[in-house]
Amino acid sequence: MNQVLDAFREAVAGAAERVGPSVVGLGRGWARGSGVVIGDGRVLTAAHVLRADEVTVTFAGGRSADGGVAGADPDLDVAVIATDTGDAPAIAWEPDAAAELTAGSPVLALANPGGHGLRTTFGLVSATGRSFRGPRGRRVPGSIEHTAPLPRGSSGGPLVDPDGRLLGLNAVRREGGLILAVPADAALRRRVDALARGEAPERPRLGVALAHPRAARRMRAAVGLPERDGLLVRHVADGSPAGRAGLQRGDLLIAANGAPLDGVDALFEALESDPASLTLQVLRGTEERTVAVGPYFSS
Repeated sequence: MNQVLDAFREAVAGAAERVGPSVVGLGRGWARGSGVVIGDGRVLTAAHVLRADEVTVTFAGGRSADGGVAGADPDLDVAVIATDTGDAPAIAWEPDAAAELTAGSPVLALANPGGHGLRTTFGLVSATGRSFRGPRGRRVPGSIEHTAPLPRGSSGGPLVDPDGRLLGLNAVRREGGLILAVPADAALRRRVDALARGEAPERPRLGVALAHPRAARRMRAAVGLPERDGLLVRHVADGSPAGRAGLQRGDLLIAANGAPLDGVDALFEALESDPASLTLQVLRGTEERTVAVGPYFSS
């Protein structure tokens, strides 16, 4: 037992020594987040921890610097911050390392919640290929689920292997304390490099806020309308493709390009299947109508 504990202790201490100088805190309170230096003047973090285009970055030695968002991809829940990283080293990032993970692989999670000091914990990969929803509702696939416990304010901090190589970016805490991390694979490296160059991701958007299908059925029943499966529009953004097409709050989207809309993922699939337009079947009250939307690409 002592040998096992010694191995854990050495792993945590080694990760803190090797990776700790690359881990930063973001903001000035526990409600903010963490990040990791990935290059000279560049810090990687989770998009959902950012509240504005500017943020305070606190480094391992206590030095603070102002940072600005170089690029963000809320759908993938990642963002790159431009700041003076000084002598803080970049974390070792070998995209193939994430692909080598299997259930049971040992991992270490690091964070500096809001600049309140380094945290380093040990855990095991419980599953790979998991998913979660990003800040805008899109599903983030291929996530790493692990057991390394993390305090509030750790989102955006790195998940590493015992050699200190970046495996993922901690993003979401699930029931039971499990953590989901965006995998630091080759696809993420390409996306992050593009964000660092200021290239905004271009994805199709309707410009609507939606209610859950179950909530949609309950809300329709509450006002005396027949229950129907679909996605209830709660808000339409001004000047959006949905607004220009005439969609309104209270509309029920029941099909897209002929396919039933039994969940938001079905709508995202329909949006991404055609780069030019989308045909929606819409129920407004008791009247069913067809609405053409497009083009709908925006950053």
